[in-house]
Amino acid sequence: MEHSFKVSRIEVVPGIFLSIREIGPADAARTLLCVHGLTRNAQDFDKVAAVMADRYRVISVDIAGRGNSDWLPDPAFYDYPTYVWHCLALLDKLELAQVDWLGTSMGGLIGIGVNSVQPQRIRRLILNDIGPFLPKEALKSIVDAERSPVLASLADAEAHVRRRYADFGPISDTDWAWMTETSTRQQPDGTFRLGFDPNIYANFDKIPVGDVALWPLWNQVRQPMLLLRGAQSGLLLKATALGMVARGGVDLVEFDACGHAPSLFQPNQIQPIRDWLLKTE
Repeated sequence: MEHSFKVSRIEVVPGIFLSIREIGPADAARTLLCVHGLTRNAQDFDKVAAVMADRYRVISVDIAGRGNSDWLPDPAFYDYPTYVWHCLALLDKLELAQVDWLGTSMGGLIGIGVNSVQPQRIRRLILNDIGPFLPKEALKSIVDAERSPVLASLADAEAHVRRRYADFGPISDTDWAWMTETSTRQQPDGTFRLGFDPNIYANFDKIPVGDVALWPLWNQVRQPMLLLRGAQSGLLLKATALGMVARGGVDLVEFDACGHAPSLFQPNQIQPIRDWLLKTE
């Protein structure tokens, strides 16, 4: 990426540091906090951040166990209450009373969780391919993904990344290479591993995978919302998205040739985010 990001590590609880990437004026009137999906990282939002940096302070965070953030000593704490707690602590440490929130998949659910305990912290909410009903079939495909593949070369690593995230939609060869670089870590023996703690899956193994309904939490959200959906998404079903819109206060944008979840790398995916945020300033 050509743009210059400030990278910091913030201690959110004793001994646990989260890595953040920041761009835009520190004294901007608005801050956009970007939170990634289950196995992803803060750099997924670099293109969105670069586009928004003329009007916003944009902060993207690596959730614990991902990217450049610390891994948790006890895998039992890789759960949503911990992620919500960490994000609230991060806002406190950064002295941010309120942010606009952009969350992809897990990051959107964390935002809904933050809203359930401190709704005043979120002014506007953007959910990327996530909602209050998660079907079993889609969750099972996520849980069954390889957790710690050993990839013999950079070419093998890129092939794996392309397969794993194929549903992200149209991505250029240059962006696949960049995504591989930001999603993997080379090991001392020359092999590559994915850039997350395999133990982030630990709590998924404790109970059978089934449908998840979060409508009570969703019903607490009162902020204006932009809902992004991949037209072929199996996690955010069309019926769920339309049900969210029917309640009112939700704008829906769908992207063709995407499943779960739109990459937010393409101009046609970033522009609706910018337009909506600036419209609601």
